[in-house]
Amino acid sequence: MTLNLTKDLLRVALIILLTAFSSAAGETKHFDSKGKPPSKYTIEVQQKARNTMPFADKQDFTEAKKGFIAAPNYRKIMQDNGGVSWDMDKWDFLLEGKDFDSVHPSLQRQAILNMEYGLYEVTPGIYQVRGFDLANISFIKGKTGWIVMDPLTVKETARAALDFVNEKLGKRPVVAVIISHSHADHFGGIRGVISEEDIKSGRVPIIAPKGFLEEAISENGFAGTAMIRRKSYTYGDALPASPFGHVDCSIGKITAKGKAGILPPTKVIEQPIEELTIDGVRMVFQSTPGTEAPVEMNTWFPDLKTFWAAENMVGTLHNLYTLRGAKTRDARAWAYYINEALYRFGPEAEVMFTAHSWPRWGNARIQEVMRDQRDMYANHNNQVLHFANQGVTINQIHNVYMPPQSLQQKWYTHGYHGSYEHNSRAVINYYLGYWDANPATLAPLSPEDSAPLYVTMMGGAEKILTKGRELIAQGKYRLAMEILNKLVYAEPKNQVAKDLLADAFEQLGYQSESPSLRNCYLSAARELRNGAKQIHLDTKAPDFIRGTSTGLLLDLLAIQIDSRKAGGLKFKFNLIHPDINQRFVVEMSNATLTHIAGYQAKDADLTITLNRADLEDIMLGKAKLAELAKVGKAKLDGNASVLQQLAATCEMFDPMFQIMPGTKPAAEMPKAKEEVFEHDTPRMHEP
Repeated sequence: MTLNLTKDLLRVALIILLTAFSSAAGETKHFDSKGKPPSKYTIEVQQKARNTMPFADKQDFTEAKKGFIAAPNYRKIMQDNGGVSWDMDKWDFLLEGKDFDSVHPSLQRQAILNMEYGLYEVTPGIYQVRGFDLANISFIKGKTGWIVMDPLTVKETARAALDFVNEKLGKRPVVAVIISHSHADHFGGIRGVISEEDIKSGRVPIIAPKGFLEEAISENGFAGTAMIRRKSYTYGDALPASPFGHVDCSIGKITAKGKAGILPPTKVIEQPIEELTIDGVRMVFQSTPGTEAPVEMNTWFPDLKTFWAAENMVGTLHNLYTLRGAKTRDARAWAYYINEALYRFGPEAEVMFTAHSWPRWGNARIQEVMRDQRDMYANHNNQVLHFANQGVTINQIHNVYMPPQSLQQKWYTHGYHGSYEHNSRAVINYYLGYWDANPATLAPLSPEDSAPLYVTMMGGAEKILTKGRELIAQGKYRLAMEILNKLVYAEPKNQVAKDLLADAFEQLGYQSESPSLRNCYLSAARELRNGAKQIHLDTKAPDFIRGTSTGLLLDLLAIQIDSRKAGGLKFKFNLIHPDINQRFVVEMSNATLTHIAGYQAKDADLTITLNRADLEDIMLGKAKLAELAKVGKAKLDGNASVLQQLAATCEMFDPMFQIMPGTKPAAEMPKAKEEVFEHDTPRMHEP
């Protein structure tokens, strides 16, 4: 008894010392006046991680630094409009050699690894610039010029990377661009590496997997506004870089800001395995649809014994379900394509590099990483379904599933980008959907409708606040979150409740190994305390508008229709693009807008004849349909009033819609535009 008491007293004393050291030496001042330091319970969690995780394994640090050639004498890249595109200095606190108790030790390790910045040689003839954006940009030395792989998110950072490579390795023209998949951090900077003349002449081929253009636009387009808002949580866009705030995005620091573009590929990889020789460099493309992106491809360089794993094998468990929103990914297919790469290319591979993280060298190391990452996704798929077939539901699995101990000891299988918690739920959702088979959850009340009853049954707000404070004082943050969340939904103006829920979220954020989870908790805490921060978006990126087919534009228009405003409307109109020989029928019926390509309705109320190029000018705000009709560039035959009827049903989506109750900024909701073809164009998003 005395011995146990002594141990307890020593433990408490250690915690007090750690807390004092943390606040005095390890932590900087919190950016939020309402912010709290890590609690003694959070410090215990972090200390346990330091004592039990394989921090003696330093191989990642060796590999991350290998091949370093040079870093530029600047760490900030400016936007063309004068703003800041990229600022690596924001995270310099990570390089001070301090352990921050407000950051999970494993996440801090990953965040430090992602601080590598500059030009690196992967293998003779292959180079990467890292730390200029969320992703890496790679340069393959051909006979006459550079083959660029995955040109980052925005023009400014891609251009800076190309300029730096030319400065250090000798100026060479870009002779081809390869895009591995349909996420914007891998294609958005394309205009930074090829010129307008290159585009017009077609002399620089753009190579991408089959379906790239449609997937790049449609995956993020249909729910674009929602994805923008949700991404602000998962990537921590509004969080200051700080030990108490943003530290990392697991596969890179964050996405760069600037001008994003998209260009259609001139060469599409259609076969499961397809070989090309580009500027004297032999490449074998392995299509991997349905893995990290709907369309994606790995690349084997047989003469260099080098394998490009795209974003299918990076230094983390990836997302099976990305919290910003997207279709759930197939863990089984992901494991299959890694296995195919392991057996087809693995026996010869001496180098493996990727679109994020750092390369791996040596055949044994490469096969080890391939095999472990294959098993990571396969085990996720198989073991989660094993539990599901025993009755474990989507609302339980994240508290049940754990990866095998052998995988927990490998850093590159840790749940940074895709946590084991939300990915396990994704597997069940992929096969069984959202319902847990309990009729009570089949069509539940909305939280704001059910919460008042919970508050009443718990005895009112004061009792919940008292219990919430008690639970937080005991380090039971998830339980505190459970009851305080009900109170905040029932009383969204109760700032005391919001602040207390924010305190629980904050400690959970500090304890999260996954930056996706951390960013969500801390973003919610900040908005609960201070309200949501207004964000401003460029919704008229010309490349995206030009790249979006008329069919997709009509799909997006249909999503903007508020059926409650369209009741009783019934009309049809034909749309003809004579310059590209396309025809559509657009029909409003049952308060729903639909279209079909390749047909014309004989009983149409209106026929619009309009060149596709002129439609793009309308979308870009350079022209209006009525003005084009006046000068003979558009022809409207029939009842043009159906367009006004259609416009009256359209809604402009608010990119700052409320996530947490009582946090909506004061800015007015955007109003619907009168011009029917001037609806919002969604931005592309990261993985």
